Order: sequence, then structure tokens, then C-alpha cells
Amino acid sequence: MSSAPQLRTLHRPLVWFTVSMGLLALISAGGLLFDDRVLVGAPIWAKPFKFSVSFIAYGLTLAWMLSLLPGARARRVGWWAGTVLTLASVIEMVLITTQVVRGKQSHFNNATPFDAALFSAMGTTVVVLWLAALVIAVLLLRARILDRATAWAVRISSFVALAGAAIGFVMVAPTPEQLAQENPPVQGAHSVGVPDGGPGMPLTGWSTTGGDLRIAHFFGMHALQLIPLVLLVLSALAPRFARLADDRIRLRVVLVASAAYTATFVLVAWQALRGQPLLSPDALTLAAAGAIAAFTLAGTALALRTAAPAAPAAPRQELAA
Repeated sequence: MSSAPQLRTLHRPLVWFTVSMGLLALISAGGLLFDDRVLVGAPIWAKPFKFSVSFIAYGLTLAWMLSLLPGARARRVGWWAGTVLTLASVIEMVLITTQVVRGKQSHFNNATPFDAALFSAMGTTVVVLWLAALVIAVLLLRARILDRATAWAVRISSFVALAGAAIGFVMVAPTPEQLAQENPPVQGAHSVGVPDGGPGMPLTGWSTTGGDLRIAHFFGMHALQLIPLVLLVLSALAPRFARLADDRIRLRVVLVASAAYTATFVLVAWQALRGQPLLSPDALTLAAAGAIAAFTLAGTALALRTAAPAAPAAPRQELAA
């Protein structure tokens, strides 16, 4: 895997955005400690805290990936895409924080014309953010990165992250209960089969009584960090394990890990859409999880096998004179 880039090669708007998200995370942590307001079953500052921490990881990873782009044209297009993504993310976080200060729900809120306008603006920024991320993913797909394992780690992770972000578009669809109302104050939901704000898991707040689309959203988005992390671990272990020094083996392991991660993302999305809590899987979900685990173990074992050395050529026999 290529060495970490110097700070000056990183996408500066994204770097400064992550710095601002660090400050917002500190402010939100203070809100969690000193503001006892609760909204939709969760502390009101939980959403900006989780979003800001997530954006720190997302922004820094994208800034690194953009530094891998070769060629002036690709770097220029990547810079503009990263800058547009940064501006959309800033607007998104400003709107979320504004609603927290007002004591109002940010997502799915159509209670008043003002709330509806803010949620509509958030929807627009999410679409712009997603399209900018798509441009970056296409640039990475076309880029000729020398280390093949690094190339495929960033390519696959960027497209899985796009799929994870697209789960957000599913969340805004009205639930059957909302469709039955004439002018529902809330349109869309995180949960499937149960109302938002019910019993949830510690820290994450993911529903423990029904499906929760935030699980697939989170899992997919953070492929951007976790798949390259596999490669980082392999590269760190390479000096101790000669087999991992072979770039072909590292590539194969990365491809197996990427396939397993993608399959798990599809599984948790499917589980949520069926209204099933993450920690209460049925037999079908368990069978699918077992199949993914078996594939991962078998695929990793095959990936770590060294190629058989080529047989030496037989000596040529000289014809008798």
C-alpha cells in the first residue's frame, strides 16, 4: 500500500471541514452532558454528534483518496467534486444544528412550512453530496494507481459507500401509516415496521423492536474506511509474514474482504427492510450470515495460497551427428 500522503497533498477544503466537524463534535458532546432535552426518543444533541464524528472519518478518507488521483485533469475534476461535496456537507450540518437549537426534528419534519423548507433543503444537499461522491468514485475507478491492492480497495469501498448513502433516499419514503394521513407532520422514517423513537440499542439508538435502515446506511458509508483498513493491516504485517509481501496475495485478500463486506451490507439492508431487528435475526438471516462467513473463510484460505513455482524447462537433447 502506498505511504500516507503529505498534508499539503490532501484536499484542503475537506481537511478544514473535518476540523470544523471536530469542533462541532466537542460542542455536541457538551450538549449531551448539559442539555437534557429529548427528541424522538434520543438526546437532542445525539444526531449532530454522530453526524460530525462520521463526517470526520468520511472527509479525511476522501481527502486521502483524492490525493491518489494521477494526472492534472483528474486532480482538477476531483478537487471540484470534493469542494462541492464539502459545501453540501457544511449546509447539511448547519441545517441539522439549526433544528437542534430550535428544539425541532431535522429529518422528515413537515410540521410547519419552515420545517418543511429546511428538510427540503437538506434533501437537495444530500443529492448534491451523493452526485459529487459518484464523480469521485468514477475518477478512482478510472485512475491508474500503481499498487493494485490499493486501487481496488479505494474503488470498491467508494462504490459501497455510495450504496450506503443511497439508503437515505429509501428513508424519506412515507410509511403506510403516514400515507393514510392527509397532511402528516412527519414523512419518512428510520425504522421499518415500528415507529421511530422506540426502544433502541445503546449508543447507536438502532431499533431493537423492528428494522432500522440506519444500520445499512452506517455500514455502507463506512466501507470507505474499513475496506482500506484491511489493506493497511496487511501492509503492516507484511514485514513479519513473507507471504503478505506478495502484492498478488494482498490483492486477493482485499477482494475477498470487499466481497464479504458488500454481501454483509446487502444482508443488513435486507434484514431491515423486512422489519427485523439487527440482534433478533430469523433463521433465513442466520443462514445467509453463515454462508457469508463460510465464503469469507474459504476465500481467505485460497487467497493466502502461494502460487506454485513454474517447473524448470527440460534440457534440450543434442542430436547425434
